[in-house]
Amino acid sequence: MPPLDLATQVPEDFVLHQNYPNPFNPETRIIYGLPQAAEVTLEVYDITGKKIQTLVRSRQQAGYHDITWNAQNVSSGMYILQIQAGYFTSTKKVVLMK
Repeated sequence: MPPLDLATQVPEDFVLHQNYPNPFNPETRIIYGLPQAAEVTLEVYDITGKKIQTLVRSRQQAGYHDITWNAQNVSSGMYILQIQAGYFTSTKKVVLMK
């Protein structure tokens, strides 16, 4: 996990941390880090590859960023979280259990 004081830390590399809690119902916390400013897209896909929701689509400053995904209107199951920031792409599996 990233440092506790997210506001003042800048990671050395791009990173997408595992959501917490996981499994979750209905909200989960997603933390990612940018070593430099970048255009960021953070999206959720179902296991068939269908895009469920775009959580972030904006230019963001270097540092750690924290977002909460409320999946209240989404069915139980496994989902894929994908971040794209500059040349960096990463995915994590997340599980929604209702």
